Amino acid sequence: MVLELRNPHSVLAALSCRPQDVIELRLHGTKPTGAWKEVTYAAMEQGIPIRREVPRRKSRRSQHAKGTERSGAAQATVKPRNESTLHTLFADAGSGTSPAGLWIALDCLQDPHNVGAIFRTAAFFDVQGIVVTHDRSAPLNATVYDIASGGMEHVAFSVQSNLARTMVHAKHSGFWILGTSEHAEQDVSDIDRDRPWLLVLGNEEKGLRRLTRENCDVVCKLSSRGAVTSLNVSVAAGILIASLTGR
Repeated sequence: MVLELRNPHSVLAALSCRPQDVIELRLHGTKPTGAWKEVTYAAMEQGIPIRREVPRRKSRRSQHAKGTERSGAAQATVKPRNESTLHTLFADAGSGTSPAGLWIALDCLQDPHNVGAIFRTAAFFDVQGIVVTHDRSAPLNATVYDIASGGMEHVAFSVQSNLARTMVHAKHSGFWILGTSEHAEQDVSDIDRDRPWLLVLGNEEKGLRRLTRENCDVVCKLSSRGAVTSLNVSVAAGILIASLTGR
């Protein structure tokens, strides 16, 4: 399996972190511009094959029949990043060198745009790792990598088929499990940040599954200050992450 990435920042991050997994860069046009120019220079330095594709001019009749087509500046073929084992992902939880910290678990998130946005935010706030569920969840595809804008390269992750069992493993590793629900009584501002937390985010429509919620030590919410009482999960994730990593 390979990924066709169209976000230059995602490609640049891959070139920086694991250039051996960047297979090819394809430029559509005669000269790269903007961020793609930086990508091209980095690919040349790493000896990555670069293929230049000059688009053929279409007849007016063809353009009128199909509409004006938007052509991307470039794209790159990249291998997916290898996932971590749970043992590696949870290694620093509760240790003397890292008595506190934040990890995230995604409970059946199905929109790759949400998953990518959460990875980008996690990389921004230096979240230590993310657990992604395998079933009924968005795959970690090119859309996720592009939306993450490099975040996929900087946050360790593990894909697990049984989140409840993973949460038990996390507790044995020294974590406290923090669930999220708009129906919770406790606000995130009341949560003790000086603990290693595994923050669990639920499905876009159904929230946390019953067994997932039962395995949480605490369930918190973001208290609304206005007429709208809920947020998109990736937006809520950003606020929760900022709150729990602030000092």
